[in-house]
Amino acid sequence: MPQPRVKLVVTGDDFGYCARRNRGIVECFQKGAISNVSLLVNGMAAEEAAEISKRHSIPIGLHANLSEGLPVCDTLPKGSSLVNDDGYFHGKMGFRKALRNGQLKMIEVEQELKAQVQLFCELTGQLPHHMDGHQHVHVLPGVRDVFARVLSDHQIRFTRVPVEPGLHHCTWLSPQLRGFYLQVEQDSLDSIPVFLKHGIRWPHTYIGLTTVGMSMSVASLKTALQNAVGTPSPSSSSENAEPRSRCDLTVVPGSSQKGDGTLTVELMVHPGYPSLPQEGGCGEGPDDFSQSLDRLHELRTLTDPELRRLYKEKNIQLCAFRDL
Repeated sequence: MPQPRVKLVVTGDDFGYCARRNRGIVECFQKGAISNVSLLVNGMAAEEAAEISKRHSIPIGLHANLSEGLPVCDTLPKGSSLVNDDGYFHGKMGFRKALRNGQLKMIEVEQELKAQVQLFCELTGQLPHHMDGHQHVHVLPGVRDVFARVLSDHQIRFTRVPVEPGLHHCTWLSPQLRGFYLQVEQDSLDSIPVFLKHGIRWPHTYIGLTTVGMSMSVASLKTALQNAVGTPSPSSSSENAEPRSRCDLTVVPGSSQKGDGTLTVELMVHPGYPSLPQEGGCGEGPDDFSQSLDRLHELRTLTDPELRRLYKEKNIQLCAFRDL
């Protein structure tokens, strides 16, 4: 049996976070290691990132941010439910806690998301080719409904559904990280009917949770890609089919599988040069991950010629969301 042709969208997240992140992402793009970027419009280097994307014709989408740094909407009420006493978003886990406790007002989520789309358009001169969520906030209960409406209202066709085949077999993940990823997966599966209702699409499958930071290697990417395209066969995909189970899910309804047998996959990556202390971030300085060597490790892995050979061997073609 011939191997299926694979279109791989390699998305560099957190574009605009800092100048050193921008530099690393552009380097990856110029070397053919990534094919798409997601812009943090509240990042300290967002304006620079937008200019760079224009200069190098980098396909760009919006990395909607409700959890880190400062909001961009200037009409949010004083003491908005989206921010803490210092005026910053609640943080990755703080946002989730506030959501569980019923403290977040969805009208304010909608205001902020619309403001971020507007700022994206002002910075780039175009609508986003796709829109996803920083720290996967876009698939959270309640948020997913608002997020889907905003995409539909702005005719943004594509998003990210972070359900990664093989995740359940990654026993080497720490219990805390594994628990977080499994919750992201469940939230993503629960988002599918909402996204379908609004006509939103996404690639055939997704990888990137198990290959973040130091977990990324040519070998781990090869395994993740094998999990993504290995099972089930393309013929089992249908826009109306139901996922069989969380453990063996590869094809999900609404995913963008080509009629010619081409599989579409998104690989989420975070390459860059480590942020310097007090430089970058989204208004409150860079976080620990951005200052670590994990970013540089991803950059070096993604630009490794061995990975390029793997793509050629497996008949994998890099593309952007706008090409789907």
